[in-house]
Amino acid sequence: MNIKPQLFLFHFAGGNCYSYSFLKEYLEECFDFIPLELPGRGKRMSEPLLKTRSQVISDLVWQVRTRRNTNVPFILYGHSMGAGLGLDIAKHLEQSGDPAQTLVVSGNAGPRVYREKKMYLLPDEEFKKELENLGGISSELLENDELYMFLEPILRADFEIVDIKDEKIPSALKSTSIIALMGTGEENAENIDNWRNYTSQSFTKLLLEGDHFFIYNHPVELAAQIKKAFGNIHSVSVPIAE
Repeated sequence: MNIKPQLFLFHFAGGNCYSYSFLKEYLEECFDFIPLELPGRGKRMSEPLLKTRSQVISDLVWQVRTRRNTNVPFILYGHSMGAGLGLDIAKHLEQSGDPAQTLVVSGNAGPRVYREKKMYLLPDEEFKKELENLGGISSELLENDELYMFLEPILRADFEIVDIKDEKIPSALKSTSIIALMGTGEENAENIDNWRNYTSQSFTKLLLEGDHFFIYNHPVELAAQIKKAFGNIHSVSVPIAE
């Protein structure tokens, strides 16, 4: 029986399990496409938001372990907040004896590279302006009071995770390679090589034209990089238990 390798996806701040729907058509033929989701949004709307990094990492590690088919290889992908969390998750899985083949990260220059402003503490109007500068959220949504009031606490909770400096930075991954992508116009793009410090395996970097949410303009190239993580593997042959 042929079973596809698994692809676990971690969303960005304010995102949910639908954030990578634009990528699915390019990857679902090759991978078991598994977008994960934090509490307080999407299908987990009834659950309280998480506001500490340790809680978020524990939740996502639990989700991966729950969905893992240990007979097949897997890779991890995260954008922005999801990229930063991805390194911690990859380290946890490696230490548990089930390492990812590759960690693909985008929109994030890696640990110890911080933005100047703490987004989650900004006054409302400045917060909206910074969100607009980042891209990914339409001005129509930001101007709609009802929609904004719904989304704001989710965004602030997620940015609190992003903006508070890590107390403990994971050491370099021993078994998992890293592929890093950033937009040419986003903050800290010049620091993309920082990711090289966090793997003992191969490291690949790629800058693509665009702002922080360049991924929406380059779905084919992003999908190609994720596929490259597995070479030409499209499925894994697994014996059927008798």
